[in-house]
Amino acid sequence: MPDNNHTVDDVFGVSRDVPLNYVDREEVDGKFIQSLSRSHHIVIFGSSKQGKTCLRKHCLNAEDYITVSCHNKWKLNDLHAAILKQAGYEIKQSTSQAVGGHFKLEVTGSGQVKVPLLAKGEVRATGGYEKNHETVENKVALELDPLDANDIIRALKEIGFTKFVAIEDFHYLPDDTQREFAFALKTFHEQSKISFIVTGVWREQNRLIAFNGDLTERVFSVDVDNWSHTDLHSVIEAGEYLLNVSFDEAFKNEIIVGCNDSVHLVQEACRRACRDNNIFETQDTCITLGTAPLAKKLLKEIVHEQSARYNAFIMNFSDGFQQTDLEMPKWIIYTVLLSSVEELEKGIRLREVTRIIRERHPRGAKLNQGNITQALSSSGSLQSEKGIRPIVIDYDGTNRNLHVVDKGFLLWLAQQDRDELLADLELAVIAS
Repeated sequence: MPDNNHTVDDVFGVSRDVPLNYVDREEVDGKFIQSLSRSHHIVIFGSSKQGKTCLRKHCLNAEDYITVSCHNKWKLNDLHAAILKQAGYEIKQSTSQAVGGHFKLEVTGSGQVKVPLLAKGEVRATGGYEKNHETVENKVALELDPLDANDIIRALKEIGFTKFVAIEDFHYLPDDTQREFAFALKTFHEQSKISFIVTGVWREQNRLIAFNGDLTERVFSVDVDNWSHTDLHSVIEAGEYLLNVSFDEAFKNEIIVGCNDSVHLVQEACRRACRDNNIFETQDTCITLGTAPLAKKLLKEIVHEQSARYNAFIMNFSDGFQQTDLEMPKWIIYTVLLSSVEELEKGIRLREVTRIIRERHPRGAKLNQGNITQALSSSGSLQSEKGIRPIVIDYDGTNRNLHVVDKGFLLWLAQQDRDELLADLELAVIAS
């Protein structure tokens, strides 16, 4: 039995802090820690709710980094401004314009410095003389170009900034902003000691390098998606110890086999199993709970609760940014709905997406593949524009694969009548 008392919500489920049953994975945590020591930029990537943020919080102290959460409307100057704000600067728009015609920023930061003053503060004896000292605040005022990484570096150096910069939800940024920041990262690497930790929902290992080849050997990537059955079993066992409970082996096996390697689903199913048995905190005596049927019921229940969100994703994504003759977003969803869960897990190659769409699209073989590629490349921006969070699908432009990055969606899709979903999109006749 553990020495301290813990609540179920602190151990299992989703919380703001790192769950108490966090499990280290050498190929993930070890790689991340090793990368931190090399003063390079780091990309943490993977499907949604697979532990990207927890990895950073577990391996770093809160005072070691600042955090910037991205917005879907931000341009590069907005991202740079947000970094300066989190670093401690006060920012306002200047009346001066940069070479590109945009306005500069006037930033004011504060630093603590020691300066000698007369008749104030602390008296210290030095070499037979007494001098009065006081800690005063030194205001640093700068005018800079928010699009110039060199100016951002200069501003951070002025205040002696030495922390990591954690960029959360990088995938929500517009594509152009992502590309521009990839170029800025090279400047940060060459002109400063500042290291970024970029977190994004995608399955492409070298996305930033694809944006800017100069980042090769300057960016390390850490994939958090690889949760083995052994890892997931360890997560459950750690929670069992902290709460002094014992899940039936059949329950654990069913959860692990049925969760589609989603640590979030494992955590949530265990949390609900505890609460259903009126277990809300560490028990005085060990209690055994759970059955295989209960595990199936809980997983289905958790996934079913997301039905409204997944249905909204299908309909909103299909509508696209605006009405067009080709309706390419709808045909991307059509491809997803016609593909098996196994195919979606592996990722669907561009040529296969093209084949499926051309077979049914009104333009048939005359449909330009460029139109399909463009729609796939804009899938992240479209989901962000439509408020689909977390995102469900992502396109790997480097390897030309369409991925589902929400493991719950795959489980939900396996339980649905595909014909009904296609009928809602007025594609049922086409698919028959």
